[in-house]
Amino acid sequence: MCKRRVVVTGVGPITPIGTGKETFWENLIAGKSGIGTITQFDATDFNVRIAAEVKDFDFTAYGDKKEGKRMDRVTQFAVAASKIALEDSKLDLEKINPVRCGVCVGTGIGGIHTFLEQSLKYGDKGPGKISPFFIPMEIPNMPAGQIGIAYGFKGPNTAIVTACATGTNCIGDAFRTIQYGDADVMLAGGTEAAISPIAVAGFANMKALSTNNEHPEEASCPFDKKRDGFVMGEGAGVLVLEELEHAKARGAHIYAELVGYGLNCDAYHITAPDPSGEMAALCFEAALKDAGMKPEELDYINAHGTSTHLNDLGETIAIKKVFGEHAYKMAISSNKSMIGHLLGAAGGVEAIASVLTIESGVIPPTINYRDPDTEENLDLDYVPNVARKAEVRSALSNNLGFGGHNACIIFKKYED
Repeated sequence: MCKRRVVVTGVGPITPIGTGKETFWENLIAGKSGIGTITQFDATDFNVRIAAEVKDFDFTAYGDKKEGKRMDRVTQFAVAASKIALEDSKLDLEKINPVRCGVCVGTGIGGIHTFLEQSLKYGDKGPGKISPFFIPMEIPNMPAGQIGIAYGFKGPNTAIVTACATGTNCIGDAFRTIQYGDADVMLAGGTEAAISPIAVAGFANMKALSTNNEHPEEASCPFDKKRDGFVMGEGAGVLVLEELEHAKARGAHIYAELVGYGLNCDAYHITAPDPSGEMAALCFEAALKDAGMKPEELDYINAHGTSTHLNDLGETIAIKKVFGEHAYKMAISSNKSMIGHLLGAAGGVEAIASVLTIESGVIPPTINYRDPDTEENLDLDYVPNVARKAEVRSALSNNLGFGGHNACIIFKKYED
């Protein structure tokens, strides 16, 4: 069987540095930080008081107010990002076959705002006061389900949950859904809205988060020697993936072609990556094999780059294992230095950044990179602090999740 070609025809980012392609991209290449003091709840008594929040989000700009009240913030983000992506794609919903259009959008944590709110209500007032909408607002498949309902997409509809690898796994699975003929169009990516007291406390108590409360804009510093943990972020990233001939037939704008997907598991630890980088390296190799590419043909890596000690070190080791001397010739950067770690949404937003890098010929920087970690040989080209003009014909977007989940996808400049 000849696998069908898959292209990106629309992007929908909702991020701490902006909503929509233009604002997001402008701020990303300008090196603007979206990290600040938490405003969604009173974090005075927390040892972590910073996060990367989406500002001024109003769901009524994207959907019905009544329906929005029946969605957790995580689902609102997903539905809104899908609307942005569809509008960007200029896909005419009146002219498509809805049975050939599907959704694969996941979340790492789900409707935790609703979960906390209803749990407190249960403790205070008992079971009779729990909302009948509690379950459909909280379960992690509902962002994908609500997208299908909102836009009438009746094809494959799934929601993968692989922690911080969620968005990338969703895009990869949607890619294969189109490749093997089960759909012509897929909305794919991730969403997350977990900046809540219980989630921040949980991550903070496992010592995963940065405690640089005094200088929040500098707190996320991937690959830098002073990194002390990641910064929680929120948002969504949804892409319109389309079978090539379907896209060409309607004269769609093509951002890039999706050509490779790799996934596996460290099988090592519930939160820590395998320090050998062995399985992350094999994940890169699987994506390259799927794309029919040699390591030296890759131009750029949009790194997972969380600003945690173990991730940044392990990811660098894995890159060196696969790319050898070419690792020193590639550009590598982390969007998380600006937008924080969007958890299940990270892969979706970073995939959007990757295709915009290919289209624009500008590589986003890793900001806050000032003190190289020479002791542990973090000595690759992490595009420090300032965006760089460069021809990028291929880009790998990489995400690694709690539980040892590894996922990566490769985009290439589209050639007919």
